[in-house]
Amino acid sequence: MLQAIKYDQGHLEILDQLQLPFVEKYIPIQNCEDGWEAIKSMKVRGAPAIAIVAMLALSSELFALKAAGKIPSASSEAQQYISEKLAYLVTSRPTAVNLSDAARKLEAITTESAAQAGASGQDVVAAFIRAAEEMLGKDLEDNQQIGHNGAKWIMENAAKGSPNVAVLTHCNTGSLATSGYGTALGVVRSLSSQNVLRHAYCTETRPYNQGSRLTAFELVHDKIPATLVTDSMAASLLADAKAGVSAIVVGADRVAANGDTANKIGTYGLAVLAKHHGVKFLVAAPLTTIDLATKSGDDIVIEQRPSIEVTSIKGPRQQDANNSSISLETVLTAAPGINVWNPAFDITPAALIDGVITEKGVVEKGSDGQFQMSTLFNDSA
Repeated sequence: MLQAIKYDQGHLEILDQLQLPFVEKYIPIQNCEDGWEAIKSMKVRGAPAIAIVAMLALSSELFALKAAGKIPSASSEAQQYISEKLAYLVTSRPTAVNLSDAARKLEAITTESAAQAGASGQDVVAAFIRAAEEMLGKDLEDNQQIGHNGAKWIMENAAKGSPNVAVLTHCNTGSLATSGYGTALGVVRSLSSQNVLRHAYCTETRPYNQGSRLTAFELVHDKIPATLVTDSMAASLLADAKAGVSAIVVGADRVAANGDTANKIGTYGLAVLAKHHGVKFLVAAPLTTIDLATKSGDDIVIEQRPSIEVTSIKGPRQQDANNSSISLETVLTAAPGINVWNPAFDITPAALIDGVITEKGVVEKGSDGQFQMSTLFNDSA
C-alpha cells in the first residue's frame, strides 16, 4: 500500500497530495503551524489522516521542545500548552469530526496525567506523545476491519446471487486519506483481495479531483481493475446493465447521531441516484467519525472553499515520454468574473443510506426506519 504518513519518534513527513499523482514528494511537518497549513491547504486530506497528522504534528513539536530543554516543569503548564495547541489545530478543517474528536480525547489524557500526584511537565508530554502515536496503529487495524465488514455485507446484500460485484466510490478514502488501507476504498480492497470484485469505478470528484488524482492513483498502484468516470456520468453508469454496479461505497467526514452524513460534495447526488436505480448506498467510517453530539445533518457546519478551486485546474504540461522532468501549471477553466459557490461537503440524509460500515460491524436501520448509532458505543471503552 501507499504510505501517506511517515512517522518515527518526532520525525513526521507526509506525502504532498497536491502534487499527486504526477509528483511523489514527502514534506516535513515539524510543528503545529506546519500541520495546520498542510491540513488547511489540503496537502493532507481525509478525515482520519487529518486527525492523525494534527496530533503527530504536535508530537513533533513537543519532541523538539524536549530536545531543547523547553518543556515546562509544572504539569499544569505543560497541559495548558498542549490544550492551546490542540484548539489551534482544530480550526484547520471544521467539518471533519475526527480532528476534534482526537483533540478532545488526547486533551482528556493530558488533563488526567497532569492531575496525578507528583506529575511533571515531562510526564504530561510523554502521555500525549504516547497516545498520539497509538492512533496510527489503531486506525490501520480499524480500516482493515471496516474493509472486511463492508465486503461481507455487500456480497450478502447487494450481489443478488452473483459471485462478484462492481462498485462505485467517490472522492478518496484509501491509504492517502488514512494511516493505511482506507475506509470506503478499504472495502474495495477487501473485495479485490477475496477475488469477488468484478470492477471498481471511481468518480473524478470535482472540483479538487481527489478521485481522478488520488483514488485512480491508488487503484492503478494496487492493480485493481478500475475505470474513471466524471461526476456527471454517474447516472448513466448506474443505468448501464453492462456495468452492473451493485453498490456505491463512500467515506464520511462526520456522521450525525441520526445517520445523516457529511461527505465530499457530490455524495448526496450519488445517494439520490442510487435510490432511483435500486443500488445499495453505503457509508464507510470508523467510530471516530460518528458524532453523537450532532443530532442531525442540519447541525453540521459545511466548509466553504476558495473560488479558484472551481475556476482553475492544476496539472503537468504533457511532455515527451523520454522527458522525465515535470512542471505543474495552473490553467483557468471558467469565465473571469463569474460568481462561484464552492462548498467542500454536502449532507446525505440518513433516509438514502442503506448501511454505515464501521470496525464494529455494519449498522442498518431498525424496523422504525431509523439508525441507532448510539448502539455502537454501548460497550466501547
